[in-house]
Amino acid sequence: MSWLVQPRLVNEPFGDPCVYLDFRFGRRAILFDLGDVSPLSSRELLRVSHVFVSHTHVDHIAGFDRLFRLCLHRPSPLVLIGPPGFADRIEHRIRSFTWNLLDENSIDFCLRAMDFDGHRLVTAAEFHAREAFARRAARPPEFPEGVAWAEADFTIDSVALDHGIPSLAFALKEVMQVNVWRGALAQMGLSPGPWLNEAKGAVRRGRPDDHPITVSNNESISLGELKLRALRLAPGQVVAYVTDAAPHAENRDRILRLIDRADQLFIEAVFLERDRHLAEASRHLTAWEAGAIAREAGVRHVTPFHHSARYLAEPDVLRQELIESFSAGELDPSGHVICHGAEKTAS
Repeated sequence: MSWLVQPRLVNEPFGDPCVYLDFRFGRRAILFDLGDVSPLSSRELLRVSHVFVSHTHVDHIAGFDRLFRLCLHRPSPLVLIGPPGFADRIEHRIRSFTWNLLDENSIDFCLRAMDFDGHRLVTAAEFHAREAFARRAARPPEFPEGVAWAEADFTIDSVALDHGIPSLAFALKEVMQVNVWRGALAQMGLSPGPWLNEAKGAVRRGRPDDHPITVSNNESISLGELKLRALRLAPGQVVAYVTDAAPHAENRDRILRLIDRADQLFIEAVFLERDRHLAEASRHLTAWEAGAIAREAGVRHVTPFHHSARYLAEPDVLRQELIESFSAGELDPSGHVICHGAEKTAS
């Protein structure tokens, strides 16, 4: 199975929240949250085009300085999206540095910061190197409600959760999975090459069957013939990210809608259920509730993170509780029905 992105936790579960989504077929990556990014190489960070930040508690944004510094001399922009007030906080961070060495001869790196209010992008600002990163007002792109970003191959859906402050959860949803049957290509006398990416993109964009795909300097083939003989289509992957959410019904309902039947879910598991009073006081999910939510949503694979340091002496207990809730019991402690779904795994 050839997914568009390969996601992974940047840090171990007791470390800062951060998920790296690596695009398999392009020199590009996306980040969910921006905690400690020191485990990522400079090359990996320079591939980052977009960062989606849940909220600006320090453990979710502490990696900003390193990423920003690395990008200063690249021509391609960096886009950061966070909750209401996010662009203002990015401006304050940028203004804390001195920029007297920048002028009209500098590479004009551009950072774009945008606020997502749980429904749509409502504020945008740009900061250009040749202007010493003075704030410039910008117009945010218009996407359907609930979409924080959209491109031809995927969307980033988002909801705002209650953490005492708004905390955004995200789900990358591929438009369509397009796999190539190499044996059929050989039968058709075609060799793999960059043209396959063009063909896959045309399928995801809904181009008509008579759309021509150039396979060599002197030859083209219709998209319909490729679809019939050499391409296999399937629903795209869904990668969801949920953190810093109070354990109550309203948050639960919003999370369930966002992560429904996700292929991969990264979800916080901060406290054990026996310490639920701590979870409620700090507005975090317990491992049991995280597993139950994943199960009810029909998630295929779940990865817990954001563990409280109080469990460092018994580092596996949170993961074990989540696995038990995700794959064993029929009801969670609050009596919610837990549904069975497809093959499930937890890590």
